[in-house]
Formats: sequence, structure tokens, C-alpha cells
Amino acid sequence: MAELAPHELRVLVAVAETGGFSAAAVRLGLTQSAVSHSVRGSEAKVGAVLFERGRTGASPTPAGERAVGLARRILRLYEVLGAEVRGAGREASQAVGGVLRIAAFRSAALHLLPPALERLTARHPGIHPEVRVVRELGAGTAGEVAAGRADLGIATLNGAGTGTGAAEAGAGAGAAALLTGVLREEAYALVHPAGHPDPRTLPLLDWDENCGSYTRDWWRAQDWIPRATVKAEDDAMVLTMVGRGLGMAILPELSLREATDAVDVTGLGPSGPVRRVGYVTTPESASTLAVRALIRELRSETA
Repeated sequence: MAELAPHELRVLVAVAETGGFSAAAVRLGLTQSAVSHSVRGSEAKVGAVLFERGRTGASPTPAGERAVGLARRILRLYEVLGAEVRGAGREASQAVGGVLRIAAFRSAALHLLPPALERLTARHPGIHPEVRVVRELGAGTAGEVAAGRADLGIATLNGAGTGTGAAEAGAGAGAAALLTGVLREEAYALVHPAGHPDPRTLPLLDWDENCGSYTRDWWRAQDWIPRATVKAEDDAMVLTMVGRGLGMAILPELSLREATDAVDVTGLGPSGPVRRVGYVTTPESASTLAVRALIRELRSETA
């Protein structure tokens, strides 16, 4: 199979992100016919239709989604190549530099990342972190990594074990194996209005991202937990609503760092659910200086 050149990869990414050949041409400073010709050439090389064309624009096919994700990741390697080569053999504090793209769910971005980034940038002033908060719904933060939009994600991890390994994660069927490592395991707790005499009689409040099977299986086995009557957009909203006396909730430790005196926290015992929080990255990003340095700081933060 003929290889795609970097400029062809940039065209694929631009079409996917702008939603059409014309808009991609404007972004890249090309003509629409040049963009169309490039996409047709790429499709011929890979042997698959990458975009559905229509009156409203162009959208990636499943093959196109995969191709665009890989294209972003390959182009990212071109971006960091210079810094990696220049860093070879230099002192650690001088070797690491450039933009480091991070995706994290809300409570991790608020409580887990800042101290690690503070130490990271103190040791490596050339690193410039860019953090985006991504909801853990659908592909979540792992999907951002698989799609090439983040170098590392902080994600909730499923399955057993606590070591670093390969995991199928990310956007859609056929997503490449990503490297994961557990950073912390945190227990869930019952949160209820302060001083309430019988919190288990209160309505249950929940939030959209609290959907891990490791939590749901435990919930289904508890006859005292009712079906959620209110579902909020995030865990901070749930915590605020509990403090207002609107119900009880079951929240993990990172979320509880924002708890005020308006709520009481009760442990659920040794059989209660536990959430595993870790990092997700690609095999190629895992070998870069900046990602390796961030993982070290994250591990020291949670040790």
C-alpha cells in the first residue's frame, strides 16, 4: 500500500474537523479541488472510503474516523520530533519542552492534575501544559487520546489489576490498544445532608458520568438504594444539591474534596464500590520525554 504523505494527513484532519472540503481548503490555504483530489488520492491508497459526501458537507466514515485519529497521532510525532532529538543526551531539566496536551475529567482536572503540573513545570520550565476537561461519557478522555487530540488522558479505568498495561479504549470499534496505568483507587461514600437522622430514606441524586459497571453492579445489589429521582450534569452539582437537603448521593473521593459542612460523609464499608483512576496514552506518546515526565509526577502525587 502506498504511504500517505504528511500533507495528505493534514488534509484528512482538516476535512474531518471543518466538516467539508471547502472549509478545509480555507483552513489550509488550498483550493477546494486540491482538497478533493487529495482525499480521493488518500482513499485510493488506503483502499477505503474515508468520507461521506453530501450537500451539507463531508463526514468521516468509520474507516475515516480511524484514519483521521491515526493521522493526528502521526502528525503529532512530527511536531515533537525536534524536541525529542534535541533533548537526547541533555540534562533532564533542559531536555523536555513544548506543548503537552492533556484531557481529564472534571474532578481529576481540579484536584489531581494541578500539584503534578506544578512540580512538572518547576522541573521542566519548557513544558507548556494544555488541559481540557472532557466528560467521561462515550469515548471520554480515552477517546481523545485515541483520536490524537490529547497526548495523555486522566480516565476512569475498568477491569481488574493495578499495573501498567495495554487496554482497548477510545473512540469506536477497532480503536488501537492504548497504554494505561492506575494512579489511585478511591472508595465511594454515602453523602447526605448534615445531621439527617436517616439519610437512607432520602431520594437518590446521581450524575451522568457516574455510569461505571463496577458501581452499578454494587448499586443493584443494595435493596436500600432507590432509583435516582434527579440526575445532574456533574458531581459538583450533585454535591451542592445534597447540601441543600434535596437527597443523598454516592460519590467517589475526588468528588468529595469539595464537600462543605452542609453535608456528612458515611463510608460504605469494605464491600463498597471502588473507582480506579489512571492515565491513558498511546504507545508512541508514552515514549516521549514530556509524557514520561508527567507520568512520573502523577505517580509521585498518588504514591
